[in-house]
Amino acid sequence: MVDTEQWDGGQCMGRRWPIGCVALEVTQRCNLDCTFCYLSEAAEAVKDVPLEELFRRIDAIFDMYGPNTDVQVTGGDPTLRSPDDLVAVVRRIRERGMRASLFTNGIRATRSLLAALARAGLVDVAFHVDMTQERKGSSSEVELNKVRSEYIERARGLGLSVIFNTTVFPRNAQEMPMLAAFFVANSDVVSLASFQIGADAGRGRGVGDSATITPDSVADAIRAGTTNALSFDFPRAGHRACNRYAMALVCNGHAYNAYDEPQAMERLLAATAHVSTDRQNWFLTVVALTIALLRTPRLLATALRLALGKARQMHRDLIVGRGRISKVSFFIHNFMDGCKLERERLAACAFVVATADGPVSMCLHNARRDDFLLRPVAIEKGAQPTFWNPITGRIQRDRHPSPVPILPPKLRKGRGTERKSAARQTGLTRQSSGL
Repeated sequence: MVDTEQWDGGQCMGRRWPIGCVALEVTQRCNLDCTFCYLSEAAEAVKDVPLEELFRRIDAIFDMYGPNTDVQVTGGDPTLRSPDDLVAVVRRIRERGMRASLFTNGIRATRSLLAALARAGLVDVAFHVDMTQERKGSSSEVELNKVRSEYIERARGLGLSVIFNTTVFPRNAQEMPMLAAFFVANSDVVSLASFQIGADAGRGRGVGDSATITPDSVADAIRAGTTNALSFDFPRAGHRACNRYAMALVCNGHAYNAYDEPQAMERLLAATAHVSTDRQNWFLTVVALTIALLRTPRLLATALRLALGKARQMHRDLIVGRGRISKVSFFIHNFMDGCKLERERLAACAFVVATADGPVSMCLHNARRDDFLLRPVAIEKGAQPTFWNPITGRIQRDRHPSPVPILPPKLRKGRGTERKSAARQTGLTRQSSGL
């Protein structure tokens, strides 16, 4: 953070945690074909990583980043793996003292599966729902709120922190204020909403569509649906060009900015950076922070002053709402296009992917996925090493990759599908014209 000039009093990376989160991709398969998909065209031909290798990567994550690290169990869509595998992965993450999140489109994330994962130690479930997925029967984000509401009810009462991911691009940008308001209205269950600006990477077909979308324009849209006072200046997570964060306190249906005085909040952050927060129990988090501040009475007085000031702002809603307060955080991710990577932003990356060779910046991984995914993975080292082949799924004695097979039509996704369709159409035209 220092080397990339991102270190200041509001920076969480290197202070509250060593890394924002680590993505653990348990499969490359997916049951959707999003227009901004980050997977490669070879993804559907890649076999699922063996459970033993996933365990090794989980252990490596712990060795590098330590306890309380957030680990995203993702893919592809992770629910295409067996429930037993998912439970085993989540349990291993929990046993290592880290926090597991399930990142899914929700189609196969049944309540029984979520309940089993919650019992195994799952902390968060993140549902990705937006128009890029081209779900049948939904032509707007407003209509997709039916799907979001269904997913909220699936997770309600399971003790999970619920997150929603949304890709922002020109076709849905005007609906972001409505969507932010929806998350405020459901903040009793939804704890975080992530808005991800569409990037040109992987097999996605939304090339160039999001050039007019910026972190500032998305922040303005979120404010329009919540409160104009919502601040994205504190705290910070990694590089400012990559990530923006804000938190809204919600009372009686109205949103309030959680951090009004950044300089005062920076002093509080410095004094409580060592405190482990619990997203599943806000009360315990407040107690832990209070205990930490008791060691510094002057800062405790600052915290009480800020709390009383917020109570004055919210007093009418506190009375009507009988003192019930919830919170929802808003995160803006500005991922880089695969052909426009910036070295400084890669160096300051807060979101990495666990590979066979260690963690890699998420944007770099998305730009060069096949370089990481198609190479055989070392299973046994030593004088006679063995390797797992991601294309054949078999163990071999050398590290030579196998050619990617020609996929059947039902498995062809992304840009490859469009090229094949265009070529097929060109062939028909030539045939009909006698060429």
